[in-house]
Amino acid sequence: MHARNHWGGSFEINNNGEAPATENTEWDKASLHSLQQYRHLDETQQSWLLGPPQTKKKNKYVDFGCFVCSRKALKWTLITIFLAFVVIGVPIIIAKSLPKHKHRPPPPDNYTLALRKALLFFNAQKSGKLPKNNGISWRGDSGLNDGKEVTDLKGGLVGGYYDAGDNTKFHFPMAFSMTMLSWSLIEYSHKYHTIGEYDHIRDLIKWGTDYLLLTFNSSATKIDKIYSQVGGSLNGSATPDDHYCWMRPEDMDYKRPVQTAYAGPDLAGEMAAALAAASIVFRDKDAYSKKLIKGAETVFAFARDGGKRRTYSRGNAYIEPYYNSSGYYDEYMWGAAWLYYATGNVSYISLATNPGLSKNSRAFYDIPTARALSWDNKLPAAMLLLTRYRIFLNPGYPYEDMLQMYHNVTARTMCSYLKEINYFNWTRGGMIQLNRGNGQPLQFVANAAFLANLFADYLNATGVPGWMCGSRFFGSDSIRKFAASQVDYILGKNPMKMSYVVGYGKKFPRHVHHRGASIPHNNIKYSCTGGRKWRDTPNANPNNITGAMVGGPDRFDHFRDVRSNYNYTEPTLAGNAGLVAALASLTTTGGQGIDKNSIFSAVPPLYPKSPPPPAPWRP
Repeated sequence: MHARNHWGGSFEINNNGEAPATENTEWDKASLHSLQQYRHLDETQQSWLLGPPQTKKKNKYVDFGCFVCSRKALKWTLITIFLAFVVIGVPIIIAKSLPKHKHRPPPPDNYTLALRKALLFFNAQKSGKLPKNNGISWRGDSGLNDGKEVTDLKGGLVGGYYDAGDNTKFHFPMAFSMTMLSWSLIEYSHKYHTIGEYDHIRDLIKWGTDYLLLTFNSSATKIDKIYSQVGGSLNGSATPDDHYCWMRPEDMDYKRPVQTAYAGPDLAGEMAAALAAASIVFRDKDAYSKKLIKGAETVFAFARDGGKRRTYSRGNAYIEPYYNSSGYYDEYMWGAAWLYYATGNVSYISLATNPGLSKNSRAFYDIPTARALSWDNKLPAAMLLLTRYRIFLNPGYPYEDMLQMYHNVTARTMCSYLKEINYFNWTRGGMIQLNRGNGQPLQFVANAAFLANLFADYLNATGVPGWMCGSRFFGSDSIRKFAASQVDYILGKNPMKMSYVVGYGKKFPRHVHHRGASIPHNNIKYSCTGGRKWRDTPNANPNNITGAMVGGPDRFDHFRDVRSNYNYTEPTLAGNAGLVAALASLTTTGGQGIDKNSIFSAVPPLYPKSPPPPAPWRP
């Protein structure tokens, strides 16, 4: 049997290779003809039609020894690195090769400009052998024979500062000036750093404290005298001395007597304050700081000697008419406070908070003159300094009662500075009259501005928004505005439209009562009386004593730029020290605020340490 042919057609095989020609065949003859032709092409002919045979490419690799990498991956890696170098590296190289431009600090404010000048006044007042970098072209070495007649001093009393327009070295206001400079630096060291005056003011302080250490036996633990002044004059004297003669300090050829104080708690207390405050400034120089502390403790022991309780100026005709001291209990409080901060010795804070001091100094009396800081009255400064201790460290018993009273009096002093309280008289031009309308008012104004702004900084540092004056609340900005207004008055915002700081602003005093500034620096020595022609000339001073704050206007805001009237035109060390402190507190070029903690670095812990944990329990 034959299987059924589902496709149709015959099952017979055509042996001759020809397809059966049947009428049922359905092949496409054209396709069949083409297929027959293709079967008879050789390989070369087929390649013309179909192309070369397809072959799979092999990946190539690079052998680095420790690893093998595809050449393609290596190529793209290198391209990526090159592009990264072009995009990132080239700009960095260009930026590094360009000259560097430091970011400019903000321009100094007016207070900074005035502060830099005010510090130069101390350079102009230096006595002794001056350093080459003193910076005052018309000043030279002077007073090199000071104190040579004192037999117990090896090098005499060379150095220090002349006090004002004369050539006298008054040690009492000189010590106060050094204390004020140190205090401003302790509170505002960051500002002095920023404005580039940190090293300068330290040099000025050291120039003063080096000299103060010469005025007594600072290597001893007990002393019996202090040299209180070099030079000076007697009222009405017709013999050559610092007032009778008008000479440059470099040309002095007259006798300069040395005054000795065998008692003087006021002078000794102020010197102790100056040395103790400076020891805090120089804590980075351990040996010198310890030397200052030792000197401060020695001279304060002299101040506390029960047999020497009388003012240093009493009965001394060379001192009493010029820098007469009204008492010494304020210096006890002032000196003890600084010694406590310098040493941490609790005996000093116990003394500073002793009720006897406040009683004898009348610290709690409502006396207007007691609220004005000066070279003679330290009460407002001492109580503010001790208020600092309370508000930052809060020592509690047994000091709290007295510290709280000091704090209250300090707050009332700040109230008295506000015009709204009507405690002090004010000039129409806006100057507070702290010295009851007497001459040379600006030194009191500058001191008050410093205390006021420092008080505001204390409030801000503790997050206290203000304080009470009776039933009225005043924000800290109120007392800060007072401080700024008074310093602005000094710098030219006054009815005279004149700056009272020499060299600051366009209009300032040109006839300053000052021997060195008024006599030409022309290598000609003018005699004791020969120099008076420069005192009496109506011409301006040939040398500007840059930074000097003059005495200031009268109670009517009037000012006469005349050399013969020292109340108007004479500058002083103490006045400029207060000005420096006020300007440092107000400038914002170097930032704001105070250094809260540096002053307390020697103060011991106020509370007992926690006891050690008990030993582990053992059964």
